[in-house]
Amino acid sequence: MPWKLTPLLLFLAWMAYQCSAQPRTDLLNVCMDAKHHKVKPGPEDKLHDQCIPWKKNACCSAKVSQELHRDTSSLYNFNWEHCGKMKPACKRHFIQDNCLYECSPNLGPWIQEVNQSWRKERFLNVPLCKEDCQSWWEDCRTSYTCKADWHKGWNWTSGSNKCPTGTTCGTFEFYFPTPAALCEGLWSNSYKLSNYSRGSGRCIQMWFDPAQGNPNEEVARFYALAMSAGAMPQGIRPLLLCLALILPLWLHE
Repeated sequence: MPWKLTPLLLFLAWMAYQCSAQPRTDLLNVCMDAKHHKVKPGPEDKLHDQCIPWKKNACCSAKVSQELHRDTSSLYNFNWEHCGKMKPACKRHFIQDNCLYECSPNLGPWIQEVNQSWRKERFLNVPLCKEDCQSWWEDCRTSYTCKADWHKGWNWTSGSNKCPTGTTCGTFEFYFPTPAALCEGLWSNSYKLSNYSRGSGRCIQMWFDPAQGNPNEEVARFYALAMSAGAMPQGIRPLLLCLALILPLWLHE
């Protein structure tokens, strides 16, 4: 009878909503399990300089934010100027990249587990707004480096990164001929060049005005919702299978 279907249809509609319309909260407002990240994000009133946009809710401490602005910080002993002086306009992008990496609580949808001595998680293929990637490349194209992947392959015998044997220093434009080559190749696909623009709600902004709020909160929520729509929570599939088996019996009562 049609009236018998009403409760079941209502229940199935509710289950569909729960499966696809709710963002995964475990992906929102979280910090990576990495070397210098806090366990949980929270206010940090004394964040330094370029990291200030995250002060209302940060995964980094004030001390970490200060170290991120040093040419060779004590955090990782990584030297940006391994091929001579880096232009200030270029360096500011690397500082901002570090602030985003260490401070942002809005990268949950892209966090992946890794088996590395210094961290258990990283982010992968974060959709970086095309303007942020383009300006990074434009401001760095005439600075110098010796490698196209900064994640690995350095000579660490001195305690900080040096160019490995057999490499030569060349312009960023030589090692990274396009904006995508820089943003995607620099940190082994931590970022992915997005076709979306700043303010679209569909790409992560490395730069933003904190007085206008953090636009990356909306972006993380959008992708968390998309991930929820593509995967049912554990236990839902068996329940729906049972409902499918019960339905014929219900209709024949």
